[in-house]
Amino acid sequence: MDSINFHHIPVLFNESIEALNIARDGTYVDCTAGGGGHSGEIASRLTTGRLIAIDRDPEAIEVLHERLDKFGCVTVVHGNFFNIKEILYNLNIDKVDGILADLGVSSHQLDDAARGFSFHKDAPLDMRMSKEGKSAADAVNNLPQQELRRIISDYGEEKCAPAIAAAIVKARQVKPIETTLELSDIISEAVPAAVRREGHPARRTFQALRIYVNGELDGLTQAVEDMFDCVKPGGRVCVISFHSLEDRAVKQAMAPLAKGCTCPRNFPVCVCGNTPKAKVFKAIKPNQKETDENSRARSARLRVCEKI
Repeated sequence: MDSINFHHIPVLFNESIEALNIARDGTYVDCTAGGGGHSGEIASRLTTGRLIAIDRDPEAIEVLHERLDKFGCVTVVHGNFFNIKEILYNLNIDKVDGILADLGVSSHQLDDAARGFSFHKDAPLDMRMSKEGKSAADAVNNLPQQELRRIISDYGEEKCAPAIAAAIVKARQVKPIETTLELSDIISEAVPAAVRREGHPARRTFQALRIYVNGELDGLTQAVEDMFDCVKPGGRVCVISFHSLEDRAVKQAMAPLAKGCTCPRNFPVCVCGNTPKAKVFKAIKPNQKETDENSRARSARLRVCEKI
């Protein structure tokens, strides 16, 4: 893997680095290290500290070694951050000072046509971040129509899900759907002309399939809770999401951590004994300059919570 070709534009870069509140002797985790943008900056700020850079993409792991091995403080781990507790346990790390997770698909994965994430370029219909398990082609050619409809509706928030699912099933009865443009054309023909004029009609369906194939929302709430468990008091969990479903899951995971007393308001004194576990900060959005320079930043949100 040529690291020169592994390009990723980190979103909310300065905001997320600042939110981590990096101490030179601290221990940090980059859960989705990708091309090493955030990780490189974190590592450069450490002296006696340590960084654990995790990614599930084998191509990213190769590049991370190329770009980060020069920092003696970095440990690169091939894995899924949903297993963060196990990963840290295997490294004999109890608690860390900060954790960053940049969710979703990387610029490299989108731009490399061969990975099958993009509806703009023809390639095998893959979409697997880890290059393991069932692909998007497996999903569209084998799942029942009702399940396809649910996935496209729930994960893509696509209003035309019933028509798209029906069109996919009809097409695969003639021949298997094998490429990104084949699927894109099927979707385009399935939706009304008015929908096609609103933007690329395949965008939401491709998002839905990507989320399904990679299990991006399966256990995300639990993963955020696990990240919080892994930080020390004063430590921060910083999560960047790119669509409303991710952001909602992150928000719902963090909100209860900031709740204190749950006694009825008419109780003169607290009897529940509940105290806030975290300070949750207001969500941070990209500024106009960033969205002008990088259209993929438009929907990004950074959510931060600090353990009390």
